[in-house]
Amino acid sequence: MALTAVPKKRALPGRPGKPGEPGKSGKGGKPGLTGKRGLPYVLIAPAGLLMLGFIAYPMLSVLYYSLQHYNVTKPWRNGFAGLDNFREIFFEDPLFWQTLAFSAKWVVAEVGLQLLFGLALALIVNQTFVGRGIARALVFSPWAVSGVLTTTIWILLYNPSTGLSRYLADAGIGEYGTSVLSDTGTVFWAAVLAELWRGVPFFAILILADLQSISKDLYEAASVDGASRFRQFWHITLPHLKDAIILSTLLRAVWEFNNVDLLYTLTGGGPAGVTTTLPLYVANTGIDGHDFGYASALTTVAFVILLFCSILYLRLSKFGGDDK
Repeated sequence: MALTAVPKKRALPGRPGKPGEPGKSGKGGKPGLTGKRGLPYVLIAPAGLLMLGFIAYPMLSVLYYSLQHYNVTKPWRNGFAGLDNFREIFFEDPLFWQTLAFSAKWVVAEVGLQLLFGLALALIVNQTFVGRGIARALVFSPWAVSGVLTTTIWILLYNPSTGLSRYLADAGIGEYGTSVLSDTGTVFWAAVLAELWRGVPFFAILILADLQSISKDLYEAASVDGASRFRQFWHITLPHLKDAIILSTLLRAVWEFNNVDLLYTLTGGGPAGVTTTLPLYVANTGIDGHDFGYASALTTVAFVILLFCSILYLRLSKFGGDDK
């Protein structure tokens, strides 16, 4: 009687185990580091370590120096300070409260106006009309301009001899030789206008991108029901733009709070320090005053303030909630 050979079941390649059954690599049946589950973490580990180094090291370094007396012009005073720098900030430094108040005023004015004009521009360029592509390019172009170049443009515009004030004086508005950047009554709004020109496109870009994701069927159904353009905007457009508005205002508020380049090159914090923000005060303390310990303490306080306000804003605004 002939015996028929029974073929052996082949094990799945790369996965040791019982023949014909899905095996598991590593001890105890757990996937190894280079398995399908562990491989993505291995691949992103170099980038993750670099990001951790670039983010964690500066933060820890600033925290360390905030607890030190570290002034390169007075090395005999250098050493451990404990909480002395923070006590001086809150109880002995009126400039801290002055610059913090101006920073809050600057952020509220800039973010509010940029959101308003950015929303209006996004609604306009979202419509269909001849030359819409050119209009969008013109609206978005200021965002590509650096802060220093923006400052140069507006310094020329504000020049009392060759700028707009001269032509306004020729038209009987104002006086010759008037500089809006040297007047404490006008310098704030002059700086706001310059930053507004650069910041409005940021809101317009983000809001326009979200506008294009709204279904046209919603507007058609609302029109059939007799809803006016304002009611469509209020009940359809704004609810869909909620997350985009929350995210853009939060990002822009953080950026405007940390704004240094435009104010430093446009006004230098003057006249009489009325346009000095907290980050500009930090830069002047560390770079001009060489007091890196106190500047680090100011930076730590600013970081805590931003972190607290950001978390509070996201909680109150219910960012990411399904309430559209």
